[in-house]
Amino acid sequence: MKTTAVAAILILLLLLGFGVYYFLDTSGPALALSRQSGPVSSKLDLALRLRDRSGLKSLSVNLVQGQKSFPVLSRDFPSGTREAAETFRLAPQPGLKEGAVRLEIRATDRSIYGFGSGNRTEQSFTFDYQNKPPSVAVLSTAHNVSRGGAGLVVYSVNRDLARSGVTFADRFYPGYRQPEGYYACLFPFPSDLPPDRFIPKVQAVDRAGNERLTGIYYHVLEKSFPRDRIELSDAFLEKVASEFKDRFPKAATPLEIFLKVNGEGRQADRKTLYQVGLKTSPTPLWEGEFLRLPNSAPRGTFSQLRSYFYKGKQVDEQYHLGIDLASLAHSKVPAANRGRVVWADDLGIYGQCVIIDHGLGLQTLYGHLSRIAVKEGEEVRKGDIIGDTGDTGLAGGDHLHFGVMISGQEVNPIEWWDPTWIRNNVTGKLEEAKQGGSAR
Repeated sequence: MKTTAVAAILILLLLLGFGVYYFLDTSGPALALSRQSGPVSSKLDLALRLRDRSGLKSLSVNLVQGQKSFPVLSRDFPSGTREAAETFRLAPQPGLKEGAVRLEIRATDRSIYGFGSGNRTEQSFTFDYQNKPPSVAVLSTAHNVSRGGAGLVVYSVNRDLARSGVTFADRFYPGYRQPEGYYACLFPFPSDLPPDRFIPKVQAVDRAGNERLTGIYYHVLEKSFPRDRIELSDAFLEKVASEFKDRFPKAATPLEIFLKVNGEGRQADRKTLYQVGLKTSPTPLWEGEFLRLPNSAPRGTFSQLRSYFYKGKQVDEQYHLGIDLASLAHSKVPAANRGRVVWADDLGIYGQCVIIDHGLGLQTLYGHLSRIAVKEGEEVRKGDIIGDTGDTGLAGGDHLHFGVMISGQEVNPIEWWDPTWIRNNVTGKLEEAKQGGSAR
């Protein structure tokens, strides 16, 4: 009798355990698709992630348009696969047309639920299949760009974009959509770029991943830049060493610290300028020409190639990408134009530094300050005092390093001090586009 009761209990426990195990996993694999609606193309990667605790068994992805089904992906997973990631594209296939499509995803797991058939997840997503690149119409016609200077191109497109701007060589400068619907892009001619590599084109990439490259008419105004010889004194090197020793602790001498700062430090600062350049208003904030430091004399010019000598021997060579302006020590520094402060802190070779955004990627930089009088995020008007001149950073005396940048790339500030140049090359084009005419 006892044996029978024990056997019954064991059978009951086995049935209970089987029931728990059987019903423990009754849901299909979890899946997540990188894009769930909107336009797609054969050039756009779609990423699919799957997860299931009992193990993934199979996956099928099909594209459905009308009554036709087009295979996209099929996978059988090895036993024990609990997570998987698949990347695929919706390649063109005979009979597949542009327009509405439905992406159907089916995934099964290895659960014994359903007596071995496993759990299944079925999910569908609706997209607009597009493979034609966007149409770009360049509205501005005259682009006279000086080496080291800037230009503006105005253009329109026929659909929503993921990104657009001007590209040449290995560089890209973003354009910004204006309230009237057209796009405006300020772009530089970097002074360190060989002229044969400066072939600017408008690049437009739509939300489906289609790309259009459109050429623009432009004329290059060649410009030469001066050289300068700078003798490094021990007093200056000691000053630099005291300010930068903590950043380059392995440098053994003041000269080694200077070379690290002037080389590695300068490159790191340029990367920061590109990052800050993205913090910009999509519409212009500036008004008219830009101010320069009052009652100041230039001490260093833009794109000046500086050769550094120590005890009669050349030790380094770098380009100076700004204009040094000297006045009285600790002179008040006015904001060159209306904008928003996007940097107010130490910035390597520039020392205590303020950067003001003026919109469309256009920014002004004020370096070597002895005092900063504004905070990041603060709105400033033309002429507002933002700090005092000084000799912080890689400065050999009290002065202001004034820089103008387009999307982080330094350009010649002299153009932006000239109201005629601004009107002919920038604001005139924007006004004509705003009025609906063809921009100059």
